[in-house]
Amino acid sequence: MQLWKHLSQQISQHTQQAFEINAHSSMGGGCINDAYQVSDGSQHFFVKLNNIEHGDMFETEALSLKEISDCGKVRVPEPICFGQYNSQAYLVLEYLMLSGRPNSAEFGEKMAAMHRNTARQYGWHRDNTIGSTPQQNRLTDNWVDFWREQRLLPQLMLAEKNGYGQALSSVADRLVANFDRLFDHYSPQASMLHGDLWGGNAAALADGTPVIFDPALYYGDREADIAMTYLFGGFDAQFYAAYNEAWPLDEGFKVRRTFYNLYHILNHLNLFGTAYLGQAISMSERVLAEI
Repeated sequence: MQLWKHLSQQISQHTQQAFEINAHSSMGGGCINDAYQVSDGSQHFFVKLNNIEHGDMFETEALSLKEISDCGKVRVPEPICFGQYNSQAYLVLEYLMLSGRPNSAEFGEKMAAMHRNTARQYGWHRDNTIGSTPQQNRLTDNWVDFWREQRLLPQLMLAEKNGYGQALSSVADRLVANFDRLFDHYSPQASMLHGDLWGGNAAALADGTPVIFDPALYYGDREADIAMTYLFGGFDAQFYAAYNEAWPLDEGFKVRRTFYNLYHILNHLNLFGTAYLGQAISMSERVLAEI
């Protein structure tokens, strides 16, 4: 297959070491990409493939991983190269032998350390994706404006386009108009965020060292990252205890946690359908009841 030959050449060029793929095996790539382990018998790499229109998604993932790696706080797979060949886009990453859940206490400490890397504005210099949904990251001075214009409203507008507008309208309009009250006495720093920090995007090396991957990076309220760790099973108590010991969360997080996670549930509604509609409505009502 000519793609493997092309990738062999690209990997050799970017690593400055001879490499020729002589074996490749399919791996779990999630709902969006095809994924492979490729090898020459001694060296191994992780390859993501998708249609050519997803090339920008792979580029921003590579840039995100490099930015997290450069901060030196949490281990990520190092990006090797990305590009396009014929009708396919590809991303080549360092291949890591991952084995289950990370050491929880170490993971909490490392995430707090990563979040202490801050920027002057909220957002990032590139738009990216959350799953396969476009995610805007226009640099903004005001966090409430950023979340309204670049997180909540785009998901609600997409939900309306997908036919859920009538079901969501009563709670959505009130939430957009009133959620700024959640920030009356709280002004978050613009922290480096993973952006999609659920359990499926974290694992460990053989010695328990935490590894994170598949980021949707931007700079914003660290609570948004920690909130997502409670979705889809959540992390254990040691993770939260270690995080709070390193950098305690604000008391208002208990309410804002549901608010921030609404963004991801709306995204799942838009990606996967009606099964998430009731949860989106109930979460909106819960937040409104606390405002």
